[in-house]
Amino acid sequence: MDKKSKIILIAGPTASGKSKFAIKLAKKVDGEIINTDSMQIYKEIKILNARPKLFEIENITHHLYGFHSVRKNFSTGDWLKKTIKIIRLIRKKNKIPILVGGTGLYFKALISGLVKIPVIPKKYRNKIRNYHRKIGQKKFFNNLIKLDPLAKSKINANDVHRSLRAYEVKKYTKISLYKWFEKTKKYFEENDFLKIYIDCPRDDLIEKINKRVDNMILAGAVNEVKKFRKLKIRKDKTSNKVIGISEICKFLDGNQNIDVTKEQISIKTRQYAKRQRTWARNQMINWEKVDYKKLSSFLKKIKISSLKLDQ
Repeated sequence: MDKKSKIILIAGPTASGKSKFAIKLAKKVDGEIINTDSMQIYKEIKILNARPKLFEIENITHHLYGFHSVRKNFSTGDWLKKTIKIIRLIRKKNKIPILVGGTGLYFKALISGLVKIPVIPKKYRNKIRNYHRKIGQKKFFNNLIKLDPLAKSKINANDVHRSLRAYEVKKYTKISLYKWFEKTKKYFEENDFLKIYIDCPRDDLIEKINKRVDNMILAGAVNEVKKFRKLKIRKDKTSNKVIGISEICKFLDGNQNIDVTKEQISIKTRQYAKRQRTWARNQMINWEKVDYKKLSSFLKKIKISSLKLDQ
């Protein structure tokens, strides 16, 4: 087990100022930054993903930004495997790993480990979903409890997504989803992490998102999407989910003007930020919450000595 320095985690909703804060922190503590955003991995998309620009990174080493092809999917497991190796390399250099991004599942996998459940065939999953639609959530949940009694205390009776997942895992693997959780391997101890969540009030966030969208259009987001379309990426590839691609495609096809396009991108980004904040409320309970307006004063309080673990 690595025991050299704390691993700093910086999360928060999109446009909250995570990247700039991470760079300032890295300069202060001699750190290197690791991308923890599932969309900033793509090399062909940098404007719509708000990837840090060369002049912004100020000679701070950045890892896992813009390295992966939009033609290929990239799983949480892929990210975790690469990230663990990078963290260990950074620690060997007696530097501090700083992970920054908005993908909650990446943070969860790093802290708690990744559950290695066998892949369940799509046909099998669809069959269960059809069964759910036929009998409804109430009956389905009662059947789930009979199939997997452990689910009763773990899942809200109205939670369709978790009910389906628990049911399909137990039915297919014959092992409870929660037994799989118990088998999960953790790569680091809880004390290894300094967890920072940057909070930003809703109205301020909307203003920052609108400004970001304006800047993206000015920076050439339309041309970026033109080039993306020429690649003819298959629809099942995750890169198609980058916010702004479908909206700008409508503009390029002449179906709407640029103002409507910008508004649609802003709305979708706000919806994404709302999901991130909901995730944080439910999953990031013991993180240190910092107001985005107080990041400078928070930065001054961080002592390098407090980031060193016992050797």
